[in-house]
Amino acid sequence: MSPQTAEAKSNSTSKHVNVPGKPEGWVPAGDLQEIVTLEEMQKLPKETIFMTGSEAARESIRRANVDMAIAYPITPQSETMQQAGYLFDEGYIKDYYRAEEEIGTMSAISGASRAGVRSLTATSGPGLMRGTEAIASWPGARTPIVMLNMCRVINTPLAIQPDNTEISFLLNTGMLVMHAENQQDFFDWPLIAFIVSEEVDVTLPCTVSVDGFFVTHARGNVAMCDKKYKIPPRDGWRNAVPSMDNENPPARISRDAPIQKSNFISYHMHASWQQEVFSAVERSAKYFDKYLGGLIEVVNPDAEEMIIASGAAVSQAREAVRQEEEKGNKVGLIKVKTIRPWPREQIIAAAKHAKVILVPEFNQTGWLHKDVCTTLYGKSTASIYPGPRVFGGMTMPTELILDWLKDIREKNTSRNHF
Repeated sequence: MSPQTAEAKSNSTSKHVNVPGKPEGWVPAGDLQEIVTLEEMQKLPKETIFMTGSEAARESIRRANVDMAIAYPITPQSETMQQAGYLFDEGYIKDYYRAEEEIGTMSAISGASRAGVRSLTATSGPGLMRGTEAIASWPGARTPIVMLNMCRVINTPLAIQPDNTEISFLLNTGMLVMHAENQQDFFDWPLIAFIVSEEVDVTLPCTVSVDGFFVTHARGNVAMCDKKYKIPPRDGWRNAVPSMDNENPPARISRDAPIQKSNFISYHMHASWQQEVFSAVERSAKYFDKYLGGLIEVVNPDAEEMIIASGAAVSQAREAVRQEEEKGNKVGLIKVKTIRPWPREQIIAAAKHAKVILVPEFNQTGWLHKDVCTTLYGKSTASIYPGPRVFGGMTMPTELILDWLKDIREKNTSRNHF
């Protein structure tokens, strides 16, 4: 046991001898964990376990040294935060409660983060939309909250199946946005999100989104270090703005009332602050690049046919690439890991050989396709196709991607005959 852990155990024993509902001398499990840096954690020996995405998120939270978690139930998020409740009972999370509804959740977790503690929440689809008013205030308040978002349908008629249209509502708030592919990502990425969001030159909230059910309730192999390790705690005073206490309100506008009485000054202040927030988004890229091993992953980088995808669509694209290789066709894949910061230069470089680009998505709006087209405009001569897309919670069979590739090839061949 390290000196840090021994000291933590000693201190916790004296602090928690009379915890209601616990035996005398009970020690929170989190106090017995050993603190290691994220770099060290990533290099530790790992055990591979076959588990659901919700269970993977639980194990990530177990190692995340979380001070405060607040959530409100909504499918398919509920299972993960129920697991968080067990972690609180075991002493891995210091404080946790269920709020009264979603906007209350997002407002309360903002207050916790402003006070300087590591803060976690989670939501899905309609819950995220209901809490968006509060969520949109997080970046400007410089609150490094981590929000787990298990995507589901938000459009009428409602369904509980995955559809990631909701991600598009987060893209221009100033939040950091990650879109995880699978259960392994959903274990790794929340830990990365906490560390990056709390960097002093970032200090922004981060959402780690997954396509609900396809990841949260399905099982996959997840490699993880022993649960006796956790990442370092948040340094509540290492922020872009001071943490809130009786002498430091959470934002200057709170204590400078005259600013709000001058339209010119308030507009100028808001505009300059927005510029700073979005500059901080860009500054986060170097940290994500470090911990993620790149903002994108590229398969077959010299292929003339490329698929650009994020989230669960990446897994379908991987299988399409594999099946095309069996036929003797080389198809490339660009997995986009961070949506904000957007890896513009990396995508331009990775797609430079492409003549055909497909952007498969689990939504109707095509938010990823729009960003890809904006990025490659004037930088690529490739034909960029807005699909295939499925929405409303339907699956995306690999055959659908293969059919699109086949149709495009046949159309290009017929044009060449004229």
